[in-house]
Amino acid sequence: MKKIALLVIITSFFTILNASDDKMSVSTVDGKKINIIGTEEGLKFPEYSGKVIFLEFFGHKCPPCLKSIPHYKKLQNKYQDKLAIIAVEVQGLDNSGLKSFVTKKGINYDVIAQEKAGDLVRYIATRAEWQGAIPFLVVLDPKGNVQLVQAGMLPESALENLINKLKI
Repeated sequence: MKKIALLVIITSFFTILNASDDKMSVSTVDGKKINIIGTEEGLKFPEYSGKVIFLEFFGHKCPPCLKSIPHYKKLQNKYQDKLAIIAVEVQGLDNSGLKSFVTKKGINYDVIAQEKAGDLVRYIATRAEWQGAIPFLVVLDPKGNVQLVQAGMLPESALENLINKLKI
């Protein structure tokens, strides 16, 4: 049943909008600009060309989200040349507060406040039929094609298996 639901979500991601080069940009808590191009197959991040992308929507007060941070930090360290993790905080923490949160938690990957996410949150909500459950993960292969859409936390071992499956 879980696999069928996942297949429906991934199929919906591809078909809800026939996106052709929808362009967006976001800014991290450190002021780094990230460009994003929506395609029919997923999303392209020109700054991370050739890398697997973990795009996670999380909350600063969400227990499973907080539990995921150490896993993502380890994976970012281990696969830094082949993996990019981009996390968008969606529980309303402003950019300044989120920057402090990132420092306190020692986060070593890109983090974006919703106020700096531009159209990305709405775009994902529409394309993936995301209704706000967090954590919410979209995994893209090195070509920018969606490989997984997951509501809820995945254990570190599952994330690592996914990375290995994508052959990075």
